[in-house]
Amino acid sequence: MHLSFGLLIEATWLLWALYWAWGARGVKAAAREDDWTRLLAYRIPVMLGFALLIALGQGVGHPWLYRHVPSAAAWAPPLGWLLVLPGLGFACWARRTLGRNWSGAVQLKQDHELIMAGPYRWVRHPIYTGMLLAMLGTILAAGSWLGLLALALVGGGFWYKLRHEERWMREQFGTAYVDYMRRVKALVPGVL
Repeated sequence: MHLSFGLLIEATWLLWALYWAWGARGVKAAAREDDWTRLLAYRIPVMLGFALLIALGQGVGHPWLYRHVPSAAAWAPPLGWLLVLPGLGFACWARRTLGRNWSGAVQLKQDHELIMAGPYRWVRHPIYTGMLLAMLGTILAAGSWLGLLALALVGGGFWYKLRHEERWMREQFGTAYVDYMRRVKALVPGVL
């Protein structure tokens, strides 16, 4: 990966992580929270996937995992960064739209609200959509096969978590959420 774009991508992820940590303060108290076994079922693959993503820039592990994808060219790092920016921006917009209803774990908040505005008009889980797009951009910039494993782990963890979240949302909001599910796709507008 071109050094300057690698640093831009790392700085973008770092700024996003700082915003994410700062935004966690002041959320509503949980009325219902996931148990630790389910929490581990989606957190472990997501954490492993992000650890692999970080390893892309460090060259840790078996050399064959760091072989570049044959089609990776000089255009890949700038295009990758151009995917990271809107991906993390979309996730931040979604987080801001959720406001005090946000949680990193599967939870129902006290006075939980069904949010269908902002990025939630296009996808039901825009935070996951944005993070996956940013991961894809990072992987494209690195041009490493290891990134595909990282994307699969994080994508699988997010899919498991969103299915669980949606079960709780259907219980909480009934037909309003079912109608929302019919109108709006989970991760990719009009597709998935």
